Amino acid sequence: MKSFEIPSEFSSELIQDIRSFRSSADRLKKDFSPSLLQFEALDISISRHFGFCFGVQNAIEKIESIIAEHTSKRLFLISEIIHNPKVNEALQAKGVQFIQSTEGKQLIDWSEITSDDIVITPAFGTTLAINDILKEKGIDPKVYDTTCPFVERVWNKGEELTKKGSTIIIHGKAEHEETRATFSRLEGPKLVIENLGEAEILCRFIKGDISSIEEWQAAFHGRKSVGFDFRNDLNSLAVINQTTMLASETQAIADLIKKATEARNKTFISSRDTLCYATNDNQTASKALMDDGFDIAFVIGGSKSSNTSHLVELIEEKGTVYFIRDEHDLVSKSEINHFSIHQQARTSTQNYYPKNTHPKIAITAGASCPDATIEKVMIKLLSLHNQNTDIQAAIKTFKNTFSGL
Repeated sequence: MKSFEIPSEFSSELIQDIRSFRSSADRLKKDFSPSLLQFEALDISISRHFGFCFGVQNAIEKIESIIAEHTSKRLFLISEIIHNPKVNEALQAKGVQFIQSTEGKQLIDWSEITSDDIVITPAFGTTLAINDILKEKGIDPKVYDTTCPFVERVWNKGEELTKKGSTIIIHGKAEHEETRATFSRLEGPKLVIENLGEAEILCRFIKGDISSIEEWQAAFHGRKSVGFDFRNDLNSLAVINQTTMLASETQAIADLIKKATEARNKTFISSRDTLCYATNDNQTASKALMDDGFDIAFVIGGSKSSNTSHLVELIEEKGTVYFIRDEHDLVSKSEINHFSIHQQARTSTQNYYPKNTHPKIAITAGASCPDATIEKVMIKLLSLHNQNTDIQAAIKTFKNTFSGL
């Protein structure tokens, strides 16, 4: 796979050492077992797959190059480059301004943007409507485009299925930039569903258990194409995904819709391959991390990150997990600041740390989390035990043990 030039502020030689060792020992990526670093006072178990994915590295490399090449120009991002506060704050410090929030709220009016400005498309892509605005201003939206190739693959798949006459069901979060971008590119009937519960409601309409227009409007208001007629547009269905959704839920939704369509002699096409490879790898590795056992787990990443929140969902099935932004959230052994995916808010928890004398700590990170942040979390964990243990030595011991030396 291609290597990228990532700024040193986001990089970690220690984390890269673990990543490179595991990659060379498992080139076919069949071993999802975690990497265990053993210290005097605790063990740290690191997920096999974690952190910056291909699309994130690609976006960061591109935008850093754009910044370096255009020091005299005003630089704008349509919205956050990725969902990680550290990365976005670093870009703002270099003069990059955001035109919209991640939810699409206007932060800078389009009237302030001119043809002399550099406008960058984030890794999630953007809508055709925004592309049209840029074109009207004399700005080619493709010149400074950091859209992830795997997102573009979803667009192509959706277009292909639309041409075959399928109504497209997008498994995604309607407010997410990527889903909004995908939705805008599909010309035929289309509908966004976020979870299994919404899929179950959709299936009741497919089977004819519900036939009320009022109930249809109430169930899917704002998440379907204009003119969508459930009486005619549910005869041939295909599912594609926001690339960062939960794989197990995607499969369950596809199975449910397939069963409903077959019961009414309708057509269904599943496109589970529209999930990103990194999403699948990170979720599978998180399951292996859980199966290996832990006393407490930390998932590191930005609270707006969809793929990161799904890692939290997976791990909390087996034990205590905290969704943290960085090392500063680990205030002490008595207090932790974290994001609650259920309350959708930052919160603080007291007396969270394991009481046993030698805890096993599980760590993973979302696809937009820098390696540097992961290293700092590890260092903070050691400091909570008043240890200045050499992490490099622990990595060397792990490598020798893993290799049977």
